[in-house]
Amino acid sequence: MTDVYLGIDLGTSGCRALAIDAAGTVRGVASVPMPAPIRSGERSEQLPEHWWTALDEVLRALLAEVPAASVRAVAVDGTAATVLLTDATGTALTPALLYDDTRARAEARRIAAVAPPESPAAQPGSSLAKLLWLSRRPGADRARHALHVADWVTGRLLGRFGVSDVNHCLKMGYDPETGCWPAWLDALNVRRDRLPRVFAPGTTRGPVSGAIAAAFGLAPDTRVVTGTTDSTAAFLATGARRPGEAVTSLGSTLVLKVIAPAPLAAARFGVYSQPLGRLWLAGGASNSGGAVLRRFFRRDELDALTARLNPERETGLDYYPLLAPGERFPIADPDLAPRLTPRPADDARFFQGLLEGIARIEARGYRLLAELGAPYPVSVRTVGGGARNAPWRRIRERLLGVPVPASEHEDAAYGAALLARRGGGGRP
Repeated sequence: MTDVYLGIDLGTSGCRALAIDAAGTVRGVASVPMPAPIRSGERSEQLPEHWWTALDEVLRALLAEVPAASVRAVAVDGTAATVLLTDATGTALTPALLYDDTRARAEARRIAAVAPPESPAAQPGSSLAKLLWLSRRPGADRARHALHVADWVTGRLLGRFGVSDVNHCLKMGYDPETGCWPAWLDALNVRRDRLPRVFAPGTTRGPVSGAIAAAFGLAPDTRVVTGTTDSTAAFLATGARRPGEAVTSLGSTLVLKVIAPAPLAAARFGVYSQPLGRLWLAGGASNSGGAVLRRFFRRDELDALTARLNPERETGLDYYPLLAPGERFPIADPDLAPRLTPRPADDARFFQGLLEGIARIEARGYRLLAELGAPYPVSVRTVGGGARNAPWRRIRERLLGVPVPASEHEDAAYGAALLARRGGGGRP
């Protein structure tokens, strides 16, 4: 029986699971949708029960393709800065605040008053700001754990909670250079007993619980490995490895990362760095992206309009596509207004104008990273749904001025599976 390693990608609209063998060959894939998040104004929430229902369904579908007894390890990635409070057993005491929930403005100002100037935690959308906001909600006094989505699911698999990875914890205030939670958190009255223990992605934390092994037919010694954020998992999947190689995630939002020899931070622009072995991933996440496209067009309409795009000819439309006011990077402005007018009568021209607007944000983001000290990309691989749009790729190549080659893999679940393989005794 061939050993396999599972990666689970938990997004806001669905859950995807993927199995690879020791050589990195894909042995099985499954995906299931999830109910839409609850969004209204600055509010953006999701029910944790939806995560587990989706994971249960996707695992059962995947294990119909690969033998459960062959699974050696599993790792989970999830959306960054999605936070909830739970009791000691992992029972949710609050809804989960998603990455784009921006109600914690007052809390962000409190953080900015005590945190280092370049801390990525000093933003309304940060994990730490959300933690402080949730701590004032009814029932929060009974909380034992502050968890991200991947932390919560990992805890369910382990049968115990309070474990996270360094990439998720950056926006909760964790210092990756010193490897500890900083002293300035005490000025915010952050309860340290609620903060997770932090490990490098790909670190084995123990076997699956007996209940999980029995429920899915897994071997009792199946390892649970720390994962990472969804965008970092997608980066790992692409095969980018050297300084100057960059990856853009064209999903619901736009995420830029470039490999740099040293960490880079500029909170005023929403820029932060994540450790990547001895190197660093410098980047930021914009609120622009595919979610704006889906507001105006159905999937079949997008496919039909793509055939009418002319990537060599600019539309002349100057859009800054956002779903709602507020931007994180390359402009850190919670009040930045969307710019989506005028709308031409020709839907294809409007669609191309939106694509050009997102591409200009991407190019501006990489230029900003270079101005701050990161390498300007030598190439930009792409992941996410937009990676398969050839005219958009050409628009981006023209605005970026560098090649946009195909990725080895585009699936964040593949990157999570690589981490499972690393922690599960397979190849690093």
